[in-house]
Amino acid sequence: MKNVLMFLMLVVTITSTRAQVADGYVQEGEIGVTLGAAHYFGDLNTNASLNRPKPAVGVFFRKQFSQYIAARLNLHWAQLGYSDVYSSNEYQRRRNLSFNSNIWEATIQGDFNFMRFVPGDPYLRFTPYVTLGAGAFNFDPYAYLGGKKYFLRPLGTEGQGSLLYPGRKTYSAVAFSFPLGMGIKYNINPNINFTFEVAYRFTTTDYLDDVSKTYAPDAFDQTFPDGSSTLWYMLQDRSYETGDGTRIGTKGRQRGFSNQMDAYIIAEAGLSFNLTSYKCPTAKW
Repeated sequence: MKNVLMFLMLVVTITSTRAQVADGYVQEGEIGVTLGAAHYFGDLNTNASLNRPKPAVGVFFRKQFSQYIAARLNLHWAQLGYSDVYSSNEYQRRRNLSFNSNIWEATIQGDFNFMRFVPGDPYLRFTPYVTLGAGAFNFDPYAYLGGKKYFLRPLGTEGQGSLLYPGRKTYSAVAFSFPLGMGIKYNINPNINFTFEVAYRFTTTDYLDDVSKTYAPDAFDQTFPDGSSTLWYMLQDRSYETGDGTRIGTKGRQRGFSNQMDAYIIAEAGLSFNLTSYKCPTAKW
């Protein structure tokens, strides 16, 4: 009987100690930094291949509402890019288009923990979570020709801005994104957490890669007075660099897949620092 009483007293002591850790210091939020990789999906990567990741970095502030729910402000910079040369599709390799772009993104997300998460409590220091939200990002696709970098949006590579194609307006360099993902969070010590997250971004643009509709080879002048090709003409159809050198971009021929928006994914690891406040601990029985 004496041993049973001693065991019960030990359990109560441990429970009380855990209650004080949980109740004494309250996690109000976190600030953190992330480093990872981003990947593009769209008209040049129709098979959702993950073979050309680009760098991504971020900072965030997370406001904790409970041990299960938080809201987060994210700021990201990432690079995206792809090329038809990586495709297994013969037509895409012949099309020979490519792009790169810097992404500047701001999102607001909700994080929902699967388990209680209490920094400083050795029993409640790990949780998986899901995240979803909305935001906006800036992009500006560019390509290289002869070793020189050219931004594609001002050129109107699909006839944007041409009087012959009044329905094709210059696309915006800002679009909305809708992150959806999962992650894990581990409390290293009372002040620092480790996170790993993978979130897919649905977007509202099909021009992340500057490719969407059909070829418009007659939209602007193809040559200068001296007979040399204009920059626009050289970049709107680059199939002349493959095969026998002939162009496949005849008027109205499919250049992209306008029925599906482009997307990207960011996988990142991060460190965050807890923002805490103190309240008088009360034991829980």
